[in-house]
Amino acid sequence: MENLEKSLAANKPRALIQMATGSGKTFTSIGFIYRLIKFGGARRVLFLVDRGNLARQTKKEFDAYASPYNAYKFGEEYIVQHLQNNQLDTSARVVICTIQRMFSLLKGRELPAEADEESTLGLESLFKAQEPIGYNPAIPIESFDIVVTDEAHRSIYNLWRQVREYFDAYLIGLTATPNKQTFGFFNQNLVMEYGHAQAVADGVNVNYDVYRIKTEVTEAGAKVDKGYWLETLDKATRRKTAWQLDEDFEYDPTELDRAVQTPDQIRTVVRTLRDNWKSDLFPQRQELPKTLVFAKDDNHAEKIVEILREEFGRGNEFAQKITYKTTGTSPEQLIKDFRTAYYPRVAVTVDMIATGTDIKPVEIVVFMRSVKSRSFFEQMKGRGVRICNPTDLAAVNPSADGVGVKKDHFVIVDCVGVCERDKTDSRPMDQRKSVGLDKLLQAVSLGSVEDEVLSSIAARLARLDRDASDTDQATVMELSGGKALRDLARGLVAALNAANDANDLFPDNAVRPGLVEGLLREATRPFSAPALREQLLKMKQKADMVIDTVTHDALISATFSEGSDRAKELVQSFEAFITQHKDEITALQILYSRPTRAPLKFEDVKALADALHAPPHLIDEGALWQAYAAIRKDKVKGASQRRLLTDLVSLVRFAMQQDNELVPYPERVQANFKAWLAQHQQHNTTQPFTPEQQHWLEMIRDHIAANLGIEIDDFEYAPFNTEGGLGKVHQLFGAELPKVIEELNRELAA
Repeated sequence: MENLEKSLAANKPRALIQMATGSGKTFTSIGFIYRLIKFGGARRVLFLVDRGNLARQTKKEFDAYASPYNAYKFGEEYIVQHLQNNQLDTSARVVICTIQRMFSLLKGRELPAEADEESTLGLESLFKAQEPIGYNPAIPIESFDIVVTDEAHRSIYNLWRQVREYFDAYLIGLTATPNKQTFGFFNQNLVMEYGHAQAVADGVNVNYDVYRIKTEVTEAGAKVDKGYWLETLDKATRRKTAWQLDEDFEYDPTELDRAVQTPDQIRTVVRTLRDNWKSDLFPQRQELPKTLVFAKDDNHAEKIVEILREEFGRGNEFAQKITYKTTGTSPEQLIKDFRTAYYPRVAVTVDMIATGTDIKPVEIVVFMRSVKSRSFFEQMKGRGVRICNPTDLAAVNPSADGVGVKKDHFVIVDCVGVCERDKTDSRPMDQRKSVGLDKLLQAVSLGSVEDEVLSSIAARLARLDRDASDTDQATVMELSGGKALRDLARGLVAALNAANDANDLFPDNAVRPGLVEGLLREATRPFSAPALREQLLKMKQKADMVIDTVTHDALISATFSEGSDRAKELVQSFEAFITQHKDEITALQILYSRPTRAPLKFEDVKALADALHAPPHLIDEGALWQAYAAIRKDKVKGASQRRLLTDLVSLVRFAMQQDNELVPYPERVQANFKAWLAQHQQHNTTQPFTPEQQHWLEMIRDHIAANLGIEIDDFEYAPFNTEGGLGKVHQLFGAELPKVIEELNRELAA
């Protein structure tokens, strides 16, 4: 905040704040907005987001922000408007708005409420030659003193850039994933840089492990021989038709869940998650932690939800699809339930929850789709990085997990190799063939009259017209105001031809804002109706998807990524810590002095653990054990077991290379106990331990495994006191008891 205020004091018009996803960008922005309004003379602030659910979330955070200077909340002290129509509240000190709504407002156009909920990701390339936003006297350029844009890296291109630059205001950008273009737009004025590593070190975010699932079909695709029967699926009606192959049918992994769906591939991945989540990912839990799955599209998401419910044997509430096409319960309510309620345990989405949406209890993020953009991938990963206080985490987990449960990391389950592929920061190429019809129609509804956009839509409408049923044609005419598909396509082509003729006659394009502009607007006017756009998309979906019911998939491997950066960093941090503090921390002093037999006390190990758990280290013994398992799998045992505090002794010994294998401390105690028993029996053949003595010795062994030692007073507590306590152990061992305790403490904890 101080750096930003210095930047504003120096009259620098643009400033960029880079903060890791989940580290509190919105909270920070509310803090500096409050100070600028209260003390800096700011009259009005515009806060831009790119989706309606993010606007609602931001409004709640503004309302909940408690002033550090008085007893009021922000929403009580100042009016905050969530703009959902074309009426700006002139008394509001903060206006929260989607960037597409402000664009339409400045252009003097109506925007349906549904458009706020549509992601604008990827639209910028469809407005390459967008005409400038003219001055709108209803919204003067001095309407706002400050414009704050969330996820600023997504709104610096032609279309949205006009919105940001319309106002005579200071521009402040918030982003977790800036690129060169972002820095350039903000004049290289980075007033804050707070990366993921620092956020983890400060305890603001949690780090992650990568668990890689490989299957044969995911890695290599499949081939089905001719003669077999497959199915085709009508995406719109969900109707299936049998299809016998008259030639071999072969597909590669890139076609999975786009043109071809292989149910057994999805089932193999889901079964692996079902069978391994407890043993490999969260052995201390009784219930699957909150899990977010990224699917390729809506059809893929539906199939994943169906198989999740079948394989886990749970009801509909267990897994839910949360996309823009969710039916029944609203997506907003499903997101709220996923965040605060026990069910659903699993949410499957495409991109609705990919960016910005705050769901802190998520501890597993599953990628069943690939991502090429580094920025988008980081945003998707960011759904898991948020810390969650134990009370909130316990509220969405069963009571068995709720006691002492904490979120100290999350796990990325990579089913497609997304973590292994190179990604780019570059702006999307202007390739219209690769742009979906949904994005083209959305761009036109927002005012795009690009030649390539309109010609692409016209061509696709012509293809739809050839295959459209009479019912579909009638629906289109009803929704478009009496125009058939052919009429809509011809209207676009005629307007484009007129524009091209005008450009030939008037190379300086002076005529375009007049007559040609009117022709293009008239031709695209029907597409502003959301119902028509939805109908056209349904018709496009009627292209069949092949369902490969023949191929049987098989698991290749399911393991934590070997040598992952996260594992290496954690191990290196731990080994550097114990080396640096070997002369300061008592437990390390004792362990480094071995093989001398100085006693190691539980309190000493607890102090070591507390030092490791504290910022900036935040090293958890469970995550550390998994890190060693990822790097040196052949040398690590018990990776799936619940960790005890005494396991820290094993970790230190392994890091110091005192032990060749990393073995859970209780197993080491058990091995020492067997050796001690064998030695005792060898030297006391005439007086072996009775079964009752043996039972008490085993209880003492387990106590040492968990506490590093045992003293006489410990027999007054559980589990010993339930079986007679100190009196009983004296009765069993008599005068030999002190000797037995001394030997066990010395030999078992060695």
